[in-house]
Amino acid sequence: MVVPKLVVLPVVIPLFAAIILMALKPLLHRRRLGDVIAVIAALATTAISAILLNASRHDTIVYWLGNWTPRQGIALGISFTVDPIGAGLAVVSGVLTLAALVFSLKYFDAAGTLYHVLMLVFLAAMSGFSLSGDAFNMFVLFELMSTSAFALCGYKTEERESLQGAANFAVTNTVGAFLLLDGIALLYARTGALNLAQIGESLGSTPDALILMAFVLISAGFLIKGAIVPFHLWLADAHAVAPTPVCVLFSGVMVELGLYAVARFYWTVFSRALPPSAFALQSMLIILGATTAIVGGIMCFAQRHLKRLLAFSTISHMGVLLMGIGLMTPGAMGGLWIYLVGHSFAKAALFLGTGILLHRFQTVDELELKGRCWISPSVGLIFIGGGLALAGLPPFATFFGASELEEAAKSAGYRWIPFAMSFAAILTGGAVLRTAGRIWLGLGPGSPAKHVIGTKDETERPAPISPIMTVPAFVLIAAAIVVGIPHSLRTDALRYSIQMQESAAYAARVLYAQQMPVVIADESSIAASAVAKALLLTMIAAALAWFVLSHRFRPLRRAMAVSPAQAAMNGLRSLHSGVIGDYVVWIVAGVVVIGIGLMLGMS
Repeated sequence: MVVPKLVVLPVVIPLFAAIILMALKPLLHRRRLGDVIAVIAALATTAISAILLNASRHDTIVYWLGNWTPRQGIALGISFTVDPIGAGLAVVSGVLTLAALVFSLKYFDAAGTLYHVLMLVFLAAMSGFSLSGDAFNMFVLFELMSTSAFALCGYKTEERESLQGAANFAVTNTVGAFLLLDGIALLYARTGALNLAQIGESLGSTPDALILMAFVLISAGFLIKGAIVPFHLWLADAHAVAPTPVCVLFSGVMVELGLYAVARFYWTVFSRALPPSAFALQSMLIILGATTAIVGGIMCFAQRHLKRLLAFSTISHMGVLLMGIGLMTPGAMGGLWIYLVGHSFAKAALFLGTGILLHRFQTVDELELKGRCWISPSVGLIFIGGGLALAGLPPFATFFGASELEEAAKSAGYRWIPFAMSFAAILTGGAVLRTAGRIWLGLGPGSPAKHVIGTKDETERPAPISPIMTVPAFVLIAAAIVVGIPHSLRTDALRYSIQMQESAAYAARVLYAQQMPVVIADESSIAASAVAKALLLTMIAAALAWFVLSHRFRPLRRAMAVSPAQAAMNGLRSLHSGVIGDYVVWIVAGVVVIGIGLMLGMS
């Protein structure tokens, strides 16, 4: 059969292209050959991932490297296990990498070969991580992803801030890698297995201290990558200094893969030993998610540096996704995947828009850009579209995903979750809409910055905007709409979520080559009240942006600046100190609190 043999290609193609680029490096300094090779490799990887996604819709694809198939239910080799959710994330990884590489054609005057190599290695690691069914293989690809991300974050080696942000990123995520490795080692010590399906079968249904500790360590390792409070502190620092096309991958897919891994490990490995009905486990994930959504939203609205603003909005939305995982119901998981894809595309488009501003005006400070961007109406549309997507306006996929998450939360008895989600949507959407009003319309307090168009000094003239830079952003905004509209896609997301939660069927497919059972899901429907609520939240987000920008509310804003809320805001800012030692302390504290909470709650 041809399709299973394609499984390794999303990893092999970008790695092979990276090797070719390194071999041809002496010949690439005068030509665009490096750009062409990188774009073609990303396009081919995306196309093959799409083929795998389509094929896995009918049955999970299991491919054993070297044909080392299981014997009597014992895994002998390394497997790639492709289901629609993993393959879908591989497609998202390919699409965003392709968009970032196309954008880079004009963003960089001359992108070095090393940049293309690192981007392709990053793509290979993300694709393989999404498709792998082996715990240690996922760790290796996790490290490969992290290593290439560290280097890309510090790509501008001549800038001290770039190296500092990369160092924060590297240290905190390396701590996460050690936690992950320790957790996998505990599972191996208990089961003697590294295949996810076999570990899940071997653990049985009786939890003990070792299983709980393995879950805590593995979850914490992935929650660091997923930027969940209190493990989130590295993310804004990394985004502030990384090249903007790299931020597309950081916020668009890398952090999402951290949360995907939490769900994948739980349902495949731990769901029988730590049942989804366990109140302590649900509560831990939901509380962490709600805290992240609220903290991220507050910090997002407080920023004026556009890249940090978008980074904190990513943190907030990762909290929403973690609440969906914590609900542990098929309906919540189905809405989660739709929300994830919509957020990925919208956030990637916003970062591309920010990159255009940085390329043209050499700054991403909201106040410095005030009134200067009227000459770039296309980028204004990108920011307005992205802001509306983050606020959850129909027909963006974030609206459909959020609606299903809220319904699942109400059904599970967590009626307060929709309020936390609404808070995140209002603050993150309002923050982006505020930037659009300030830098394109010149609204808000302060004098508009001087326009640099038409000055005599040619060095002050803004760099021109190429369609190559704007088209990918508009395509991504359109994709953020298209993904959520079809009923069939939302129904399929629910069906694939049910399939993902069938750990026994997954193990039978991987270890005994049995066909996955047919899953039937009810067709998704959206109530009119959900549409009305989304419209209201969007209007509140726009009103919040207007409150900040309007001169009429200046006395009230001044009064609020000396309120206890401002003191609390200053305290929250101080926690994001940029000091590596502080970040590591918060990681250790988070692991301890999660561990103690689960030990007490499940004892």
